[in-house]
Amino acid sequence: MALHITGDPAADTLLTENPLALLIGMLLDQQIAMETAFTGPLKIEQRTGSMDAAAIAAYDPDALASVFKETPAVHRFPGSMAARVQSLCQALVDDWGGDAAALWTEGDPDGATVLKRLKALPGFGEQKAKIFLALLGKQYGFTGEGWREASAPYGEDGSFRSVADITSPESLTKVREFKRAAKAAVKG
Repeated sequence: MALHITGDPAADTLLTENPLALLIGMLLDQQIAMETAFTGPLKIEQRTGSMDAAAIAAYDPDALASVFKETPAVHRFPGSMAARVQSLCQALVDDWGGDAAALWTEGDPDGATVLKRLKALPGFGEQKAKIFLALLGKQYGFTGEGWREASAPYGEDGSFRSVADITSPESLTKVREFKRAAKAAVKG
């Protein structure tokens, strides 16, 4: 299994190999392009020397904000997103021994349990948690019972709704088209 979300081989390799990187990418995925959000973990790792929850949680907050502001910025809201990433990492340290993958592996959880665990994280509301659960099920090998139902509608087979469905440049285009159509429908 290899993720192909960003179009950047180094960023995609980090997302594939490091569950924390994938979780941080999902956290960053708001109000910026998906590719930018999911390349954020690689920028953080390159600039801090680590993609480890305990190390990021312990990082000086002002220094981490500076890391996020370096050009190219990790996010368009570098200060607030640095604080969110640090809060996420602290929650992982406090509740999961710093192991992001434990959210979906510890105790052989079903889809509803993983969704509940994700929603308990700082920065993960209902929609973000469902999209991440769909990403785990569709592309990251999570097979917990009921994951498609718990992540609905994002877990739907053959859909192109979110980052969970991006496996190629073509699927990225389909996801963008879906999002444009959804925004147009909301605007009326």
